[in-house]
Amino acid sequence: METRGFEVSTAETVADALRLVKELKPAFAVVDMRFGDGNGLDVIKQLNSLRPDARVIMLTGYGNIATAVTAVKLGAIDYLAKPADADEVYAALIADPEDKAPPPENPMSADRVRWEHIQRVYELCNRNVSETARRLNMHRRTLQRILAKRAPR
Repeated sequence: METRGFEVSTAETVADALRLVKELKPAFAVVDMRFGDGNGLDVIKQLNSLRPDARVIMLTGYGNIATAVTAVKLGAIDYLAKPADADEVYAALIADPEDKAPPPENPMSADRVRWEHIQRVYELCNRNVSETARRLNMHRRTLQRILAKRAPR
């Protein structure tokens, strides 16, 4: 990103990222979903409160609809799944906010839609397995097995 004209600062933890956000108030940010000490959503929330015009991209290897929606509600302009190359990140950062994304060429499978729904309910229940199982009318152990698996394609 430096070769494309951006000044780059990195953070290994949420605490470091929050400190950088307070000090620098960046106009552009690429934030990972998972840090060793927390969640990148906290970083987006803080940055949006300090600089509402900032263009923030959420980058994650754990993509699901629930976290994408939350990231956008907190101020992210895009949500990219890993691995994302520099071209994709750059395009997302400078994209015109009025442009609409084209419809997907390969829509999600029914299994993937089910998995996304379960993940959304799980997030809404603050990652409480018992409460999620109750709301989905599913046995707790069955839900735990589903949550332990990787997302279907």
